[in-house]
Amino acid sequence: MRSHLQPATKTDSLSGGSLLIVDYDDSIRWALRETLTNLRFEVSEATSGEQAIALIRTVRFDAVLLESRMPGMNGLEACRKIRELAPRLAIVVLTARHSDAEKLELLGAGADDYIIKPFEAQELAGSIRAAIVRSQSGEADIASTIEPMLIQIADISLDAARRLVRKAGEPVTLTAKEFDLLYCLMTNSGSFLTHTRLLDAVWGPGYSREVLRTYVRRLRKKLGDNASRPRYLLTDSGGYRFSTDH
Repeated sequence: MRSHLQPATKTDSLSGGSLLIVDYDDSIRWALRETLTNLRFEVSEATSGEQAIALIRTVRFDAVLLESRMPGMNGLEACRKIRELAPRLAIVVLTARHSDAEKLELLGAGADDYIIKPFEAQELAGSIRAAIVRSQSGEADIASTIEPMLIQIADISLDAARRLVRKAGEPVTLTAKEFDLLYCLMTNSGSFLTHTRLLDAVWGPGYSREVLRTYVRRLRKKLGDNASRPRYLLTDSGGYRFSTDH
């Protein structure tokens, strides 16, 4: 498990929130608790989906970190029941799954985000914090206060109203924050956006650049964008831009 988590850096000094870790494996819960406590989360634990639901009925949490594969009630079923019980609670799922169908299942069950193993501590903390901010703000996404619109650049289309992305007509499965980041870049296509501007627009103040770099890597992979010779998400010194040169 420890190979899944890299040591936290000083950039993770932002206070986290009240977090429930749900995992049947004692050693994994220990590793997650140690890492996330060091990142200033207030951590509680549950060993099963059933125990997590019982706790959520009586204790207020800011977020749940949920293992997808558990004996008894699995993570997908637990996610659905937790979402029914607590519609505004932030839910992040840990998964070893890589297929788009399985990722869509998790998001459809109510997860705010998913983290694919192995992962880095900063990526995990950033995802949890972003989910908490989104759930507490009452704003589901960055596009909620603007006119619905369809953006088409080359073979990438983004439907802001329906929060759908397609490449060459095929759906691209994105988490909420991946969509928000792509939306921000595509609505400013051709323009250079600094790290600070992107972080403030998508996550809010207090997040490190490594969180942004992690999400850009994830977007490039999902869009089939070669990181060494990117076609869409171009890196400029100190920021990124979505290319209009196709």
